[in-house]
Amino acid sequence: MNLIVPLAEKQGRSRPGTKRPQLKLAPRPLPLDSVIQADCITAMAGLPDKSVDMIFADPPYNLQLGGDLFRPEGGRVDAVDDAWDKFDSLAAYDDFTREWLAEARRILKDDGTIWVIGSYHNIFRVGSLLQDADFWILNDVVWRKTNPMPNFRGTRFTNAHETLIWCSKGEKARYTFNYTTMKSLNDDIQMRSDWLFPICSGAEREKGDDGHKAHPTQKPEALLYRILLACTKPGDVVLDPFFGTGTTGAVARRLGRRWIGIERESAYVEVARRRIAATLPLDESAMTVMADKRTAPRVAFGVLVESGLIAPGTLLTDAKRRWTAVVRADGSIECDGKLGSIHKVGAGLQEAPSCNGWTFWQIERGGNHVEIDTLRQEHLAAVS
Repeated sequence: MNLIVPLAEKQGRSRPGTKRPQLKLAPRPLPLDSVIQADCITAMAGLPDKSVDMIFADPPYNLQLGGDLFRPEGGRVDAVDDAWDKFDSLAAYDDFTREWLAEARRILKDDGTIWVIGSYHNIFRVGSLLQDADFWILNDVVWRKTNPMPNFRGTRFTNAHETLIWCSKGEKARYTFNYTTMKSLNDDIQMRSDWLFPICSGAEREKGDDGHKAHPTQKPEALLYRILLACTKPGDVVLDPFFGTGTTGAVARRLGRRWIGIERESAYVEVARRRIAATLPLDESAMTVMADKRTAPRVAFGVLVESGLIAPGTLLTDAKRRWTAVVRADGSIECDGKLGSIHKVGAGLQEAPSCNGWTFWQIERGGNHVEIDTLRQEHLAAVS
């Protein structure tokens, strides 16, 4: 893994919230599987239009902490007080957000998606600016922390969640969503938008040379694992403009996705480099996930008739044996005076607005009745 642009050679490395010089770099080939050490806006300006499939962004939260925070026993809380999280005003934070979102939209493919994570300090401002930038919100996802930091002063509810906003580039964008994969990951139950994960701790927490945590807001790998499985495919390019210690890159490498990280702070870059180099990709066979029927090639029932898998004159029945239909030479079926497609006739018999004929109708095979969808899958396997 390479550092594409050393920090000392970059311009625009101003403190967050201050005006950056308007530097536009000439686009270069995608620096795949590498970290760009630079200001995120300047670095994204050097990437080609519509070149990445997904963006995961964990921007500064602008926590606006005032003074030290101590535990009841007197210990100081190791909170986020780094310079990169400080902005001169809310207006300065909004300007910064508009700038990086504009570059993010430019480099994102038309069918790509963006995820942004934040806390109550910033996520509502970011959400509004996402809509102002013409992104289309698909979901907001609540990450419920199983082990949140307590509210030591006892003046508020314990802040036990963060919010993720998932967007496409437009209302009609044909974005990737691996619905079947998510359902399989959740024991064949439709995946909900409230996710339960512990905060990053223990062996997963990256440490600096001094033995303390390397980054105050390192995200758990399980969170990125679910996101990448949900809306990317092997080989897709994932960009993280606030790379930190490289969680996105480590998970992307593990799952066979290409990645690009942008990180300004040299200490984080070094941790990320070591971490990702030590990450082992999954075997190719382990990366295979359940196919989503919605993305499978379309096959007309008539194709099964003309290919000989179902002969004209074959009788079809529903699972409860209420109706028997006859298959005609043109792929239509007839039952109780109703004539049409497997879907239209099935819906008419049930007096329903629609019907999935592939699973409604069955055919006898070897003394058993099987859904005609079984024959469709056999046909797809034969021609693939």
